Amino acid sequence: MEGIFAYWPIGVSFVAVTVWLVRLEAGSAENTKEIKRLWNQRREDMDAAQRARSETNAVLSEIRDDIKSLIARVGK
Repeated sequence: MEGIFAYWPIGVSFVAVTVWLVRLEAGSAENTKEIKRLWNQRREDMDAAQRARSETNAVLSEIRDDIKSLIARVGK
């Protein structure tokens, strides 16, 4: 019985360290999932921005062509 009383702090410390390591690993796994989600969101945002730029460029090209045709008419 005396041995139990002498070594209980070591046992409690071992259990506490084990629990801390398990929680640390769970946090690491959650962070990995969140990073993957953020990368996917970033890719989607980049694709949406590229589509928006393409649409804007198409409209600007159309406007530029219209302006060129108006200048050509006025120049005659």
